[in-house]
Amino acid sequence: QVQLVESGGGSVQAGGSLRLSCAASGYTGSRNCMGWFRQAPGKEREGVATIYRTSGITDYADSVKGRFAISQDNAKNMVYLQMNSLKPEDTATYYCAADSHWWGCNLNRVFENWGQGTQVTVSS
Repeated sequence: QVQLVESGGGSVQAGGSLRLSCAASGYTGSRNCMGWFRQAPGKEREGVATIYRTSGITDYADSVKGRFAISQDNAKNMVYLQMNSLKPEDTATYYCAADSHWWGCNLNRVFENWGQGTQVTVSS
């Protein structure tokens, strides 16, 4: 089991930056793969980035490569999403996710556990 709590969302102008945080608790083996997803009104949920807890290997959606960076502080049980050069298209509710499987940690993964989400709004 794992519990996830996101924070750091807010409103920012295009070109600005935000850093989202995900505080994780529970069995370490339930969060071998961590990810960030987002969902905008009227759109499907979209995978943003994933990171493997042990190796730090990451995977990013093409739409955010070069702008977003996922990172972690395992000692603090925290996962972050640094978002730079934000665009209005990035406006969405962002969700932190965790999965127990330690193979195939990428955007194709079906995650088991989800946080409640944090809203990000980017104005032009």
